[in-house]
Amino acid sequence: MERELMTSGFDFREVEIEETKLKSFNKDSRTFRSFRVYDGGYAGIQYIQDNISEEEGYRRAEENLKLKRPYGFALETGTRHRDKTEREYSDRELMDIARETVEYLKTHFPDFIFTGSVSVNKAIRAIRNSCGLDCSNTDSSLNVGIGFKHKDSKDIDDGWFSIGQRDFSFKKFTDMADNYLTNFTNKVELPEELIIQTQYYWYLEKLTECLDAENLALGTSLLSGRTGEKIFADSFTLSHDVSDKETWFTPFFDGEGVIRPDDRQVFIENGVFISGYADKRTAEKYNAPHTGSANFGMTDVPGNGYVNLRIKRSDKTVKELLDGRLTVVPIVAAGGGFNDKGEFVTPVQTAMLCDGERFIGRLPEFAIKSNMFDMFGKGFIGVGSDDPVFNDKQILVKMDYSK
Repeated sequence: MERELMTSGFDFREVEIEETKLKSFNKDSRTFRSFRVYDGGYAGIQYIQDNISEEEGYRRAEENLKLKRPYGFALETGTRHRDKTEREYSDRELMDIARETVEYLKTHFPDFIFTGSVSVNKAIRAIRNSCGLDCSNTDSSLNVGIGFKHKDSKDIDDGWFSIGQRDFSFKKFTDMADNYLTNFTNKVELPEELIIQTQYYWYLEKLTECLDAENLALGTSLLSGRTGEKIFADSFTLSHDVSDKETWFTPFFDGEGVIRPDDRQVFIENGVFISGYADKRTAEKYNAPHTGSANFGMTDVPGNGYVNLRIKRSDKTVKELLDGRLTVVPIVAAGGGFNDKGEFVTPVQTAMLCDGERFIGRLPEFAIKSNMFDMFGKGFIGVGSDDPVFNDKQILVKMDYSK
């Protein structure tokens, strides 16, 4: 009988901001554990939030073998520990940064009302078993998230910006605040050519669904039967990436303890569809490539779904990719998304015109539309090598729009 223990924990501290004033200081620290025993092709699992001994946790898990959860796969081995923490923050330091944040916003932008928070989050994910597996991933960051509303606005709020850093630079925060707020009341018109500049995670939602190996095998994916085809732009390469540079609070191992070579798994390369993602069960059931994509379900055996998708960056900066063109940066875009055909439509309530780095002015409301194949095909310009506007990677993509 083999044993395995998965642990997930966090230490969260937050200073809330309301009406441009410090409101409260909150703390929350929790640890969750999933005890597992494996015997005869079945798994017994006990999910625990209480502080009990490992002996008791495994005893309860063994009792749950009677539930007959099938799991007939060999457990992983190997040892690796990664701690990406760069700086620790005391409660006093967190409060000082929060006060400095409010004072800066109040002094430099008195025509706005601000809500939000300044927080520190430290999280750990670990897995070990009786076969020799022992892995852990720790990460920590300080985050400032600010919602803003102009005093003359009739909306509940006008927008939101946030920045997270492992070693917090107050200047990077003030640069972001200046960029978002300085020209916010300057009204401008939409350019003829709409180039969206934004963080791309939301735009990968449909593609993530399509890359699920089960959906591919059942024919319900828009990519079913198209393995090896050139589908997207030459410059579009998509990978599961949990390397140090591309990872925030994301373990380098999956829910079964699998570690990929070089911490990456390529699904689309230079526009060519290579494969979908699969955990051990999905790979065996559909004769698909195993990509180490088991999720971190704590109450049941792992299922498919752990991917940290990243688009390969260009060698050019955002401004170099634009070559003198302007972009549109959505600030508030709610109420749309993808349909089953991969078509994408969403209204944009608040957006800014941008030169790739600095905001020029606020745009009228409009709606953007495209589809998954155009977004990453003929409309795909690239992902810049630098991190302007968001202090994070961002996509440039041509879309259609209606006013």
